[in-house]
Amino acid sequence: MERDIQAFVTYLKTVKKSSANTVMSYGRDLGKFKAFFAEQGITQVRQITQTGLNSYVLYLEKMKFTPATVSRNIASIKAFYHFLFKQHLIEDDISDMLKAPKIEKKMPGIMSMKQITDLLEQPSADTPKQLRDRAMLELMYATGIRVSELIGLKLSDINLQMGFLVCRDGSKERVIPFGNKARTALLDYIEKGREALMVDRNCEILFLNCYGQEMSRQGFWKLIKSYAKQAGIEAEITPHTLRHSFAAHLVENGADLKSVQEMMGHSDLASTQIYANMNQNRIRDVYAKAHPRG
Repeated sequence: MERDIQAFVTYLKTVKKSSANTVMSYGRDLGKFKAFFAEQGITQVRQITQTGLNSYVLYLEKMKFTPATVSRNIASIKAFYHFLFKQHLIEDDISDMLKAPKIEKKMPGIMSMKQITDLLEQPSADTPKQLRDRAMLELMYATGIRVSELIGLKLSDINLQMGFLVCRDGSKERVIPFGNKARTALLDYIEKGREALMVDRNCEILFLNCYGQEMSRQGFWKLIKSYAKQAGIEAEITPHTLRHSFAAHLVENGADLKSVQEMMGHSDLASTQIYANMNQNRIRDVYAKAHPRG
């Protein structure tokens, strides 16, 4: 089974041009899949039956994985089987019968403008690290990019003069504008902070850690949690909270959904529609509280 999984991963990288995060996610899911069947003495995909697949899904549910995680694992299995079937490595694609659990769509957590301001003002910009942190926070809120996209940015992806960046996800790329606050923070970091963090003068990575290397996702998560605590924000704040807040605030201030979809990198408009629904709900709440006959 290991050989089949490696062939699938290579296909994702070289043919599908999937992002590094997507490839890593599929590999992790299929690693669990392989380990489950290995414990039962099954080492070949062809040995797995429909009942076996259903047993694996039940196992995931018994292990208390969330419906979203179970659904993602099922999607990984289906993609894997579809690949094997297209390559004539299996005779039947038995994964077609797998059904993902229903996922209750939750409204994403959104920060208020005061919370945003309080958070972004925490790095004092007195040190190279703080200059970097302020630039990262400002840029994430200004563009709504994912944390993986943020830490993967290169100097050449930033156009300070025109105020936009080029964001790449696998073979796809999108251009996202940013405003003066982010531009100023970026300029300060590049001119006064980045060079102090550099170890390799030929390094193209924009945001460097204290060892002169690309920051990790975990490193940025710790950074944002630390500044949220410093700002006295009690709500759980993650990099994704900033991304959601970017989109929600744009829609609230009149941005059209199609433009927000393109900036967010959503593959379909339905993913962006949630921010419009949130705005409508907020307006109804304001009306109910403020109208004398509400």
